[in-house]
Amino acid sequence: MAPDTVSLRYFLVLAEELNFTRAAARIGIAQPALSARIRRLEKELGSALLVRDTRSVALTTAGAALAETAPPALAALDRAWDTARRAGGGEVGTLRVGYSISTGAETVPALVDKLMYSGPGLEVSAVPMATPEISPAVADGRIDAGVTRGEQPGRGVRRYLLRRARIGVQLAQHHPLAEHLEIEIAAATAYPLRLPDRAANPVVHDQLAALFRDVRPQPRFQTPTVSFDMSQRDLRDGLTLAPAGEAAATAPPPGITWRPLHGAPGLTVHLVLPHEQSSLHRRVRAVAKTVANEMNWLSE
Repeated sequence: MAPDTVSLRYFLVLAEELNFTRAAARIGIAQPALSARIRRLEKELGSALLVRDTRSVALTTAGAALAETAPPALAALDRAWDTARRAGGGEVGTLRVGYSISTGAETVPALVDKLMYSGPGLEVSAVPMATPEISPAVADGRIDAGVTRGEQPGRGVRRYLLRRARIGVQLAQHHPLAEHLEIEIAAATAYPLRLPDRAANPVVHDQLAALFRDVRPQPRFQTPTVSFDMSQRDLRDGLTLAPAGEAAATAPPPGITWRPLHGAPGLTVHLVLPHEQSSLHRRVRAVAKTVANEMNWLSE
């Protein structure tokens, strides 16, 4: 039978003081209550822990052994209790985050850093995924959370707005339009426009294409041979433009810049969590809200 840990802690104080009056005062209880606790502990153990007389208190052999071995056992119990409490609060464990490559330039690194900083016992594993696969993976539990550009369809998940971002274009620094702080949509359509394959993110592809739907002449859309070519070689000709969110302005390749499109609606980035949420999911939501506020991601 496991001992009463409160009585055990009281005994350790008494073992240090070897005086019931001082030990009771240190603990903050009455001396008779302390004596009752020690008698109960001795009964549970089936052995005397103390030798008492009118003048002194001394440890028995069993008492000395318990005084030596109990502190590390209680410390281990405290650690186990704290670990369980933190796990129940979403502070420890493994968090699997799936994210679209387009959110990996700034949004996901900032969120992951904040999550890891918020709980030293929380292990975060972030994996790039095709955007259409993220919501289903969250719904069936293959990953714990997702970050997508655009409000992606899917059942069994909840979506939380994480970031609003302006739409603009990537272009060569020597491109004539790069001289403008903002580029008119009609001016951009005078050049070939690169859009990723629609299968990579139908929601955002259609949103970007819709920007130019009513512009004349109709734009010339191109699909790059190599998706997500970080060197942006197809823009270096100084002619082609690539519609993109403002995250593209973060650490662009040499010779490439980004300019916002005047009057264009914004893109959105969403945190995706399962419909039924644990304390870990609620913690992710709270951290995401904090980082969004700190980074000013939701400002108009």
